[in-house]
Amino acid sequence: MMVVSRRLVGAFSKSLQRDSEEHVDALLPSSSVPALHTHRRRLRTLTLRRLISCLAMTPVFVLLILLCQGIPPTYDDVRSFERRLTQHSLTIPPSTVDKTQLVHHPRYLRFPGHLWGHGLNNVLQEALLMSYLAYVSNVSFVFEDYTWTRTPLPWSMYGFALRPARIPLNAIISGPTAGGPMSHGSQAPLAVSAEFYEKTCGGPEAKPYVISSAFAPNEEDGSTIIEWWTQRLSSVQERCIEIDSTPHDLFDRFLFGGPRILSLWDSLISSPILSEFAWSPIVQSAVARNFALLRPDTVNDIYAASSSLHGLVAVHLRRGDYKRHCPNLAKWGARYMGFNQHPSLLDRFDSSPYEDDSVLKEEYYLAHCLPTIEQLVSVLRTVRREYRTQGAGTLKRVYVLSNERAWALGELKNALNDDGWEDVVSTVDLHLDAEQHHVSMAVDMAIAERAEVFIGNGFSSLSSNVVLLRMAKGMDVRSNRFL
Repeated sequence: MMVVSRRLVGAFSKSLQRDSEEHVDALLPSSSVPALHTHRRRLRTLTLRRLISCLAMTPVFVLLILLCQGIPPTYDDVRSFERRLTQHSLTIPPSTVDKTQLVHHPRYLRFPGHLWGHGLNNVLQEALLMSYLAYVSNVSFVFEDYTWTRTPLPWSMYGFALRPARIPLNAIISGPTAGGPMSHGSQAPLAVSAEFYEKTCGGPEAKPYVISSAFAPNEEDGSTIIEWWTQRLSSVQERCIEIDSTPHDLFDRFLFGGPRILSLWDSLISSPILSEFAWSPIVQSAVARNFALLRPDTVNDIYAASSSLHGLVAVHLRRGDYKRHCPNLAKWGARYMGFNQHPSLLDRFDSSPYEDDSVLKEEYYLAHCLPTIEQLVSVLRTVRREYRTQGAGTLKRVYVLSNERAWALGELKNALNDDGWEDVVSTVDLHLDAEQHHVSMAVDMAIAERAEVFIGNGFSSLSSNVVLLRMAKGMDVRSNRFL
């Protein structure tokens, strides 16, 4: 104890002496200023060294943060599946060939200017229409990866996390657009992958026949555009055909975003492109994995393509970039997406009463595009009441597909529970593995497609695609509503 006490007293004395010296230094005449400046320069040098060291370590810290969130999957097994599709076999076993007939190879149609770097549903709506054009033209559609970035690396960074730069299409969807079979006795050739096309048509002697979009009737309605391209393709006998969309997008956002596309409604939803459409096994397994959250009446409601999740209403709540996008829609005077304007659908968007008042006009747009929690509760209450009044059924549960933050969705859940809904779950509640996580938007859409009622955002391509798939599935038109 005595030794410790002496050490404490000594340390205290040294501290007093140091404070006294610092006080004396402060009172020194100006002759001691150079020494003070030298001390400050040393501090600045030390601070600069620390700053440089921190900057040098920043990439390391960022890399550690990214690695802690996990390396995205490569989907190599899905790529192997695509390579083994029967239509990708260039050699046919002799025992299967009729010696009296020539083996026929189809014509292949590729769209090198396809969308990439955009959201899934912008890419999906284009791919569905492109594959429909190939189908009605009796040529083989060349399907591509869903590409977020064309970096040579397998991953890219988005929102301080790694994501796959490219995802094989069969990790997201199945069916004719992704090389799946067609029923209905169709004789149309099956779609092939871009990898297969490049092997078949990319040799030094192969030269694809290129058709330019320069003279296509891009301002006409959808059926006229499809008819024009069908006639152009019918006159081409070359095996490998490519569309040059440099002069003009084959199917632009104005076509998808306006009523001109409605002329394709009947033929498109009755074609194998949509009637045989299916979500990938990865997506369907995610829906099945979350059966406890979705609460189906029977197991068949989860697995059977023709069944629905009774009592469930799925609502699409878009946030994120829509906080900036929705006010802009009001300024542009935008309308619902083209397919969402079909006359058979119950809800209409009409801002004409507010054209002379910009404030009221924006409020009207936001109520339908970026609704508040109170407005959402009111919409869901109205849909529940009207659905029951029509004798269509009783809605009890809500699934919210959204990119909203978890805490905000928690507030919405509490408000809906207070309004009498038995159960409310959302995107953030889903249990997903790594492969399912990176196609989670498709998982949301698969649930929305199976819900007894879907309430979409009329300005969204996601909602437009869900409505289209539900109608192709033969679901009651009254089950499709909008905010």
